[in-house]
Amino acid sequence: MLPDWTFLVCVCWWLDASPLILAAVARLKESKLCVICCKLGSVCVCPVLERHFLTGASDLEETNDQKLYKIASELLQTEKAYVARLNLLDKVFCCKLMEEANKGTFPSDVVKGIFSNITSIHAFHSQFLLPDLEKRMGEWDSAQRIGDILQKLTPFLKMYAEYVKNFDHAMELLKHWSDRSPPFKAIILDIQSQEACGSLTLQHHMLEPVQRVPRYEMLLKDYLKKLPEDHADRPDAQKSLEIIGTAATHSNTAIRKSENLKKLLEIYEMLGEEDDIVNASNEFIKEGHILKLAARNTSAMDRYLFLFNNMLLYCVPKFSLVGQKFTVRTRIGIDGMKVKETYNEDYPHTFQVSGKERTLELQASSEQDKEDWIKAFQSTIEIFNQKNETFKNALKEVEEVSTAELGKRAPRWIRDNEVTLCMKCKEPFNALTRRRHHCRACGYVVCWKCSDNKVPLEYDGMKMSKVCRDCYCILTGHTDSEDAGVKRRGILEIEAAQFSGSSIMCGFLQYSEKNKPSQKVWCVIPETEGLVLYLYGAPQDVKAQGTIPLLGYMVEDTQRSGDALASFRLTQSKSLHSFGAESEEVKQRWLRVIRVAVTGEVPVRDHQILDSAHPAELAQEPSADGMRGNTSE
Repeated sequence: MLPDWTFLVCVCWWLDASPLILAAVARLKESKLCVICCKLGSVCVCPVLERHFLTGASDLEETNDQKLYKIASELLQTEKAYVARLNLLDKVFCCKLMEEANKGTFPSDVVKGIFSNITSIHAFHSQFLLPDLEKRMGEWDSAQRIGDILQKLTPFLKMYAEYVKNFDHAMELLKHWSDRSPPFKAIILDIQSQEACGSLTLQHHMLEPVQRVPRYEMLLKDYLKKLPEDHADRPDAQKSLEIIGTAATHSNTAIRKSENLKKLLEIYEMLGEEDDIVNASNEFIKEGHILKLAARNTSAMDRYLFLFNNMLLYCVPKFSLVGQKFTVRTRIGIDGMKVKETYNEDYPHTFQVSGKERTLELQASSEQDKEDWIKAFQSTIEIFNQKNETFKNALKEVEEVSTAELGKRAPRWIRDNEVTLCMKCKEPFNALTRRRHHCRACGYVVCWKCSDNKVPLEYDGMKMSKVCRDCYCILTGHTDSEDAGVKRRGILEIEAAQFSGSSIMCGFLQYSEKNKPSQKVWCVIPETEGLVLYLYGAPQDVKAQGTIPLLGYMVEDTQRSGDALASFRLTQSKSLHSFGAESEEVKQRWLRVIRVAVTGEVPVRDHQILDSAHPAELAQEPSADGMRGNTSE
């Protein structure tokens, strides 16, 4: 039972931003409500409840006029907050970055590309819409309408189409230059640390304009529901809603993308700024705690899964109140993934996820949780395979055109969002230095380096058109494109998979150069180049991060203080390369091969380490210090 007396505590914020806690006591008795607010010794009555106090009203139901006033007030208050955000984007972020760009630190076109027409949007809202709304709310008693204001100004909302269309490109530019330019990143971090930012990132603030137009639509729909049919403001309000609805159409798709991006940003922060999470091609599907069953015993370990449209992140929780909350142990691609129920007498609700990189046996918290996970996996795999099949069919169609009627018939263009790498040189696209281009002969998406040729095409009236290198050679009769392309490839531009299948030695090692932080790399000593150690980021990378010519290096097997277990060094003059293996046995196998290579002799292939070091099996999860975890897991 609730007591007869109910205490209400009101918090008022004065102009100097200092709070006063004001007490109000209300007694609920015989359906009558009395509210008295005490303020610095004086007495005042809450305006909203004054009518009920004086008239002894038996309920607090709002009148229709009050509801209309409330909606109009909400529109005004949210508009004030929105203009403050626009000012932050335009006059703070954009201006500060442009000042630095004018010094030549980075291109000014980058800043323009990120913020698009935000200056025009800010000017419209701060100089026109907000002042008109403030004036109208100040004279509400004599002019209870907002439709006429919106009807006059909403056509300008179409300017949002340009901002929304540019949004994905802006996010790509922002990420690219934050990684590439320390001054660029420093300015953003400095502004984000200010109180005006409210502990939110620039990306979060840039979502506001995308979400604003649908907000107008929602408020106006609510306003029209409360507006009487014969009200003088109804025609203007209805016309305003039609115009806003057209503008909102441009934003709906972007809002879905922005909500996904907001989630990706949250995950990015939870994973300690894990690379490649904030990417327009990544779509978040599902997340949650799960138990991982060990392979060699009956133990179960607490783990966390993030499922995306193209990959599964298998993570370990970190006991931290702030900052990074999870560590990524393994990435498993959706390509080739399978999921099935399993049955374990000791552990109910189990299922298995099998991918090219790793197989996991997992235990859900309940039967329903297991079914939800399996459905999520199956749906994701099915959609991925459908898109992949469509892409393969498109490639087949393109191949038919390229071999039979190249230049004689217009090709089917591969869509930009279907590829992330140049379809010729395999280099990744980015928003500025390696943008997407289409070959007019075969329809492939290629980079500017691979499309720097023009030939007359028959289907286009013999007009000179941009084509890829391969099509140029076919159409002009040259035959050295492919061979020359291979010859021009640098020493690092050989795919890891090409080496791993025929290598003297390959596997993951922890690596650091001199005093730099260590990182996990895929190491390969190929049979064709037995005196060179190639370092890749992953087993399927198309380009090595670096190489070490082993001839002449000194091998140090002495354990030093601070070294991880099973570590060794390669030294030569001023060069120092440190490595760490997952076990002493693995280290000794590497040393047997390297000690031969440094003398100039080609080592014999180590079948034992190669068999156990297949990419699909070696993509195991690292332990806390970056090494692979216990294989029993």
